[in-house]
Amino acid sequence: MLGSVLKKFLLILVVVVVYQNWGKIERLMDPTQVVSEQIQLKANVVLYSTQWCGYCKLTRRFLDQRGIPYKDFDIEKDAVARKDYEALGGGGIPIIDVNGTLIRGYDPDAIMAALK
Repeated sequence: MLGSVLKKFLLILVVVVVYQNWGKIERLMDPTQVVSEQIQLKANVVLYSTQWCGYCKLTRRFLDQRGIPYKDFDIEKDAVARKDYEALGGGGIPIIDVNGTLIRGYDPDAIMAALK
């Protein structure tokens, strides 16, 4: 009986870990989506987001899939990030600062253009 409960617990734990890291797992499975190392090295990406925002999740997933490093600031949990977000004009999430170019909303094409 204990073995059965332990197996179920481990299965649930594995599912949760896979779900939380799906973007990174996809990148490993499809290396054609990874951007060049040169772009990765010069990438300065800051994401102002929340945990519940669907477009924020899509943005994180997009960046993770391509191996683009970024700093993610939750504007609901971090007062300094909230002030920075408001200084950028606020008005919606996500706001992505890519090498000094502001992108409002989920826009993969704009992110890639700003990285080049």
